[in-house]
Amino acid sequence: MTLLLWPPNLLKESKQGLKFKNSKKIVLIYLQDKPFHLECYLMEKFLKRKSWQWLALFVLALVWGSSFILMKRGLSSFSSSQVASIRIFASFMFFSPFFFKNLHLINRKNLRSLLIVGFLGSAIPAFLFTKAQTVIDSSLAGILNSLTPMFTLLIGWMFYKSTINIRKISGILLGLTGAVGLIYRGSDIFNSIDIHSLLIIFATVCYGITANEIKNNLKEMDGVKITMLGFLFTGPFAGIYLVFSKFPDAGIDKSVYTNLGYILILALFGTVLALILFNNLIKHTPLLFSVSVTYLIPVIAIMWGFIDGEVITFAHLMWMGIILLGVFLVNKSDRAKPSVPHGRDS
Repeated sequence: MTLLLWPPNLLKESKQGLKFKNSKKIVLIYLQDKPFHLECYLMEKFLKRKSWQWLALFVLALVWGSSFILMKRGLSSFSSSQVASIRIFASFMFFSPFFFKNLHLINRKNLRSLLIVGFLGSAIPAFLFTKAQTVIDSSLAGILNSLTPMFTLLIGWMFYKSTINIRKISGILLGLTGAVGLIYRGSDIFNSIDIHSLLIIFATVCYGITANEIKNNLKEMDGVKITMLGFLFTGPFAGIYLVFSKFPDAGIDKSVYTNLGYILILALFGTVLALILFNNLIKHTPLLFSVSVTYLIPVIAIMWGFIDGEVITFAHLMWMGIILLGVFLVNKSDRAKPSVPHGRDS
């Protein structure tokens, strides 16, 4: 068995009551009579710190803000359904070595929640976004994606006994205003609104349901296992679709393998690693803070533009400041303030 060395701050904490128990496979930590895997405990320690929460949020925004580029590259050689299926099936294959030893975690109590995570949290939005990206402007997609916190708040209030207060509403409105202002900048992107825009709106509803489900009904499972078991249900369907799908001829399309590589990068970073981080963030931060990552994605887009030679103006900085203020408000600790009772009776 491999011995693991702890940082001094955790060793000090272990002397205050944290005990270790040896196992054939891993070290288990018993904290308040509940077992935690070592990596889950460390994730919990880090994500309880405000600085790490903000760092995780910006990393997510960086990864998902770059996903639109990878998605577009993939769409230049593959159909929208193929891009989404490759993304889901590749994510499934990344997790496949760990499925068998974690099957025992699935039970009647969490089966519905894991199905929601798998289908509404990743599979369905993957198809919706790639289909929408074939028609609408990426900037409009970014604005519509910023509706996620609003739907998360409303769904939580209506179905998950969450409360709404003025601070949360103000934070959401500020973040949405900043995202729209940052992307719009006098362009005519709203002229491209059509039926495909509804696909992204439906995807944001899916995200809102999934976030509330993880926060409320998967409290005993860490973010890694939530993500992994979600793909256990969706991966096989994506694989079956790919078996009967007609792929482009590499002899005609010389960039097909390069673009396939972009989709695999999208699957590894934009899906597997990003969802693990996002699902853990949901469990350790206020729910609206986690989903407010959609407000920061336009900020990342502006940063990429700056690296590419575009000029950042005072207006850009103003809208970025409004976004950050909105995210700060939804992450601020709740106090004893008047709130609107949840929308479903106890």
